[in-house]
Amino acid sequence: MSDIKVDGFKASDVIVNLHTAFDSFTDAQRQAQVKKTKGIFELRITNDDKKEAVWTIDLKKKGAILKGLASPKADCHTHHLASGKMDGQKAFLTGKLKAKGNIMLATKLAAVLQMAKDKAKL
Repeated sequence: MSDIKVDGFKASDVIVNLHTAFDSFTDAQRQAQVKKTKGIFELRITNDDKKEAVWTIDLKKKGAILKGLASPKADCHTHHLASGKMDGQKAFLTGKLKAKGNIMLATKLAAVLQMAKDKAKL
């Protein structure tokens, strides 16, 4: 799990929680999430120090969360200027979140991230 965490990024904790959630899934649960989402997300997060970290959430084939660039190509690329305190819609409307690719797929990302948040509360 430590290979997913990147120091200096608040979003890293959410990614670690999501990774932990996926690790706890059975194969059937993982495939259900893949079937529901059907996409690969590439998250580029810029912290307050202007450093960037990249994670890939593969919910098209593997049902896995990885640190680094998407391979194969991501269906949706997001770039967050992350403070850790703003929801996705507000971030998008204020320019703190930029998305390229399948924008409708980006709307499914909130549900995936909420799953990690809920799992962390358990």
